[in-house]
Amino acid sequence: MVETATPPALRRTPTWVRILRWPYTFLVAFSIAVGGFTIWASYYLDLPMRDPEGFLGPAYVRLPMLGLLFIGGGLAVQAFLQTRSLRGLRSRVTTIVRTEWSWSRLIHAALGLIAFYISYVSYRNLKSFLPIVREEVLHDADLMKMDHWLFFGHYPALVLHDVLGTGFIALILSTIYVSYLMLTPVSLAAVLVLNKDLSLGAWYATALSLNWILGVGSYYLVPTLGPVFANQSLFADLPGDSGVAALQRSLAHARYDVLSDPWATEKIHGIAGFASLHVSVVLTACLFFAIIGINKWLMRGLWVYFTGTVLATIYFGWHYVADDIGGVVIAVLSIAIGAAVTGNWGYRKTRSRERKAQKAALHSSSV
Repeated sequence: MVETATPPALRRTPTWVRILRWPYTFLVAFSIAVGGFTIWASYYLDLPMRDPEGFLGPAYVRLPMLGLLFIGGGLAVQAFLQTRSLRGLRSRVTTIVRTEWSWSRLIHAALGLIAFYISYVSYRNLKSFLPIVREEVLHDADLMKMDHWLFFGHYPALVLHDVLGTGFIALILSTIYVSYLMLTPVSLAAVLVLNKDLSLGAWYATALSLNWILGVGSYYLVPTLGPVFANQSLFADLPGDSGVAALQRSLAHARYDVLSDPWATEKIHGIAGFASLHVSVVLTACLFFAIIGINKWLMRGLWVYFTGTVLATIYFGWHYVADDIGGVVIAVLSIAIGAAVTGNWGYRKTRSRERKAQKAALHSSSV
């Protein structure tokens, strides 16, 4: 009896290969490892783990709410664009859910949010452990001297105060800086929910999660408090009623409470300078959306927002110049690693080839 070879199309891909090719494999494994390490560190250091709270309540409430909000909002907009009328909107939404929202898509969106949440909570807690582990080796004096040297005998924050003033511009930069707290979960929920390409959601969620852990690693590598906490006199002329000023006071109080007795407070220590995660996360968003391609005006707005973020980090004394450079490095690494582990390396070239092939097919069919 002659044996016939199984056609390639009918050969079943081994399970381990499919697992490796799944865009969420790295993110799930990474979040489990990071979460497990944080639990171990909490036990080993005898320090409490806390759930950080933000706008709309705790993260475990905030992220599902954002997911549901974007699902509902995206469905409503999509249905309206298809019908151009409010009549029959509900039935059209139902149709879209049945035809486009499979359980697989919903599970993938949930996985992205959960893995991000685990990485974020781990980051916040590991950051809170920082002063107990590495407080004795602060490098603020060294980085402040470097800033002074880079700006030819001037402190960069004071240069910005002189150039930009300390009035209305302070309120603008404060708004930009504080709004970052909403940008990250909102942009992640938008990508996970509104984009049908599951690998892109995995890429963005992976890149953001890497930001948190690479960032907290940099805190332990080069522990600093940041200019405003190391030398408050440099920022005495800034308005005390801005959102940034309130946030700095809140962080200072939380630092005192945690250092006094970490078990007696529900607060988390949140002060660390190197590297700037404001810069890294916002740049990660800019790079990601620039690569996948979005509306040019939205993209320009993102770059303006990034510029304002960089200025705000120096202007308000959150960071030294080296901190922002470190943030840029983390962003580039996060995007690159995220692309590699989710199968999106060379995404722009692949998309360009696909578009050329589609145009060629349309041209040949019309001839």
